[in-house]
Amino acid sequence: MQKSPKSPRQPTSSPSSRRLVRWHADVTASLVVFLVAVPLCVGVAVASGVPAELGLLTGIVGGLLTGLLPGSSLQVSGPAAGLTVLVYEAVQEYGLGGLGALVVAAGVVQLVMGALRLGRWFRAISVAVVQGMLAGIGLVLMASQVYTLVDAKAPGNGPANLGGLPGLVAGTAGSDTGPAALAIGALTLAVLLLWPRWRRAAEVLPAPLVAVVLATVAVFVLDLPVARVEVQGLLESVQPPGLADIGRLTELGAVGTVLAFALIASAESLFSAAAVDRLHDGPRTDYDKELIAQGIGNTACGLLGALPMTAVIVRSSANVRAGARTKASRVLHGVWLLVFAAAFPAALGVVPVAALAGVLLHAGWKLIPWRELRPLWREHRGEAVVLAATAVAIVATNMFEGVLLGLLMAVAKSAWETSHVHLEIVGMEESARPGTRRPILVRAVGHATFLRLPRLLDQLEALPRDREIELDLSGLRHLDHACAAALGSWAEQRRPAAGAGSVGGGSGGPGGGRPSGGALV
Repeated sequence: MQKSPKSPRQPTSSPSSRRLVRWHADVTASLVVFLVAVPLCVGVAVASGVPAELGLLTGIVGGLLTGLLPGSSLQVSGPAAGLTVLVYEAVQEYGLGGLGALVVAAGVVQLVMGALRLGRWFRAISVAVVQGMLAGIGLVLMASQVYTLVDAKAPGNGPANLGGLPGLVAGTAGSDTGPAALAIGALTLAVLLLWPRWRRAAEVLPAPLVAVVLATVAVFVLDLPVARVEVQGLLESVQPPGLADIGRLTELGAVGTVLAFALIASAESLFSAAAVDRLHDGPRTDYDKELIAQGIGNTACGLLGALPMTAVIVRSSANVRAGARTKASRVLHGVWLLVFAAAFPAALGVVPVAALAGVLLHAGWKLIPWRELRPLWREHRGEAVVLAATAVAIVATNMFEGVLLGLLMAVAKSAWETSHVHLEIVGMEESARPGTRRPILVRAVGHATFLRLPRLLDQLEALPRDREIELDLSGLRHLDHACAAALGSWAEQRRPAAGAGSVGGGSGGPGGGRPSGGALV
């Protein structure tokens, strides 16, 4: 009997070798995320009007503290461009100490929301509102960073910055440092756009780091008279909030800022988590635990007087694409940030501010969902209107009021779309026959709410007044009080005109709800 040939034995890896492979992948990914995080942390801090070291401090907390906590295993937290505008306004109003108190309070709000298991409900927020929020942030961020790009001071809020652009052009031409700063900013933007096309190099060195390094070298070699980042030192930059700062949390404006910090940071973090989950096959995000982790991180950042944190999609996607396997990669990225901030603080002092402005201009542009706008307008025009209105409202007013307006518009749009009602009319053609007394049957179908009431009454008033009408409401899935009262009033007005005829009505009653049927009255 002939024996069947044995299949060759497959080599099996030992647990220690698998751990070594995972460790090597996490270390490599952490270095990539570190290189991405440095220019973004510094740039967000400078744009927010705080010392550059505070941006690094938030990144350190996001790695060493939030990175250890459960929730999402691969997304990375740190200062985000999406909160830059709100942070700048808070610093101008309350100072650095006040900023710390606001961030502590926002972290506590996130902890409460996570404990109440509200994390999953953030997925119910309209995507159009979130995209409009990011687009508005991007527009305001770009409008402010254009001034920094030429070493000029922005006038203030969004409308003022946009209105001052014509004068900025004339001022830059006559400035001593403006043209040189503009050249450095343009160089930074060119590298950010062109470097990713060299894919092999971009996988090793991220574009923001390369752009900032090249701009710094150009300024040093050419000895250009441009503004550079001001360095204070990591410990010197820490300004914990005092009792007076905490006392200001009772002010109405401070409460609104805290809610804006908490809601926007939470929404951005949890939407980022959903996006990161689509990039890998590892454990899925627990939204409530991630919300608690973000709350703990923001509470710690506030106590240190640092910037608020969110999970950032740029760093998170870089972490996943670099091959990260566990949360060790994001913790290690925090270690590298701490070593850099402690050992090489002077390295920040040679970085031109115009280069960081170029990085943030590019980040602001990417916050606007350009590719989604055209298909959204074609397929869901109402969503596109909500997106645009949210973005414009943020530019015209502020972050909190703009997002609130967007949410209200999204609710109103949904109410309008779900309150669809139409009338099915049978027997109208018999009106041309003389002497006929057969009533016209009118059946209402859908959701009858006050939003559709004017059109509904117009259709009913257009019916012949010399005919009997039977109105059947049994096809309505919802009948609110306003519609029930209006239809009852219309029926009473029709009775004299119909003479011995009749008008039919549903038995849902004027209290609203779902009608149970129709009857002659």
